[in-house]
Amino acid sequence: MTRKRRSPLRPVPTRAQTQRVEYRTIHGYRRAYRTAGSGPAVLLIHGIGDNSSAWTEVIDLLAPHFTVIAPDLLGHGLSDKPRADYSVAAYANGMRDLMSVLGVRRVTVIGHSLGGGVAMQFCYQFPDLVERLVLVAAGGVTRDVSPLLRVLALPGVHQVIAGLRMPGLLPAAQAVGRLALLGAVVARVQTLPAPTAVRSQLHDATEVMRIVNGLVDPTAHAAFMRTLRAVVDWRGQVVTMLDRCYLTERLPVLLVWGTADTVIPYEHALLAHSAMPHSLLETFEGAGHFPYHDDPDRFVSAVEAFIAGTTPMVHDSNEWSRLLAQGPVDDDLTGGVAVQMAVLDAMADERSAT
Repeated sequence: MTRKRRSPLRPVPTRAQTQRVEYRTIHGYRRAYRTAGSGPAVLLIHGIGDNSSAWTEVIDLLAPHFTVIAPDLLGHGLSDKPRADYSVAAYANGMRDLMSVLGVRRVTVIGHSLGGGVAMQFCYQFPDLVERLVLVAAGGVTRDVSPLLRVLALPGVHQVIAGLRMPGLLPAAQAVGRLALLGAVVARVQTLPAPTAVRSQLHDATEVMRIVNGLVDPTAHAAFMRTLRAVVDWRGQVVTMLDRCYLTERLPVLLVWGTADTVIPYEHALLAHSAMPHSLLETFEGAGHFPYHDDPDRFVSAVEAFIAGTTPMVHDSNEWSRLLAQGPVDDDLTGGVAVQMAVLDAMADERSAT
């Protein structure tokens, strides 16, 4: 869908809207989250290895009209990093618990990458808490994922990386990693003629290295590995969502994706859009895996227009039972024949049992 760009001039947040980091202890573990603003609640869920600071610009832009809550997932950022369950379902439980502690009864959920998979799982497990869903370059559509993540999930890689913490080795390893990542990006962009696509590929490389550099702490790295292995193995993503998409029939859904995403290919947006025919698709031409960093004003404008133009879902348990009993209907798929066949093939492949 195409929308006119909103003026880049926005009101400066007031003191009451300025974001702040707060903490709550739940089940004995400290959970950190950024919050700002007032109004309808919006929950922002970051990706694997990242933290709530990734949403800083978005929080500031949304705060004049919404209560924005951006948690550090357990094992990430300023939240505790215990030896714990880091599955997508466990993360969804954590979001439910945090919302309950904060007294938030209903929310629009926005999830990026792994956070998109968590957001989708949150909607599946707790549909009565959700008003709308925004998936941003979301993980869990099919098994396909960056080869780098498949390698990191291999047995033994954890020990290799741990050994690199020896004095003098980590800076050298990071330098080699940057060169390897840059080489992979250069090889990829040779097939992408648009200069904006090339810049986005390089941007993805920078963003990935930002996340990797934040995993020096042993507990952060251990939590990252547990999270990664819960959702990815050498064959790709383990937890997928296409077989549950039919349950979003009454839920307003917005998909936001960059066409030059090197982590979760843009084709996943087309598959998810086909499986959720009522969804809206906002395509960021030439953007990479972090479209809300490539153009935060456009991203927030799309989110605000989506919220303003849709009616929040009110959960109906009878309707939910009907959908579960009926299951997915192949005739509901949209898009070209090739896209529909790809959706059916993915659903026939190994699927999530969560």
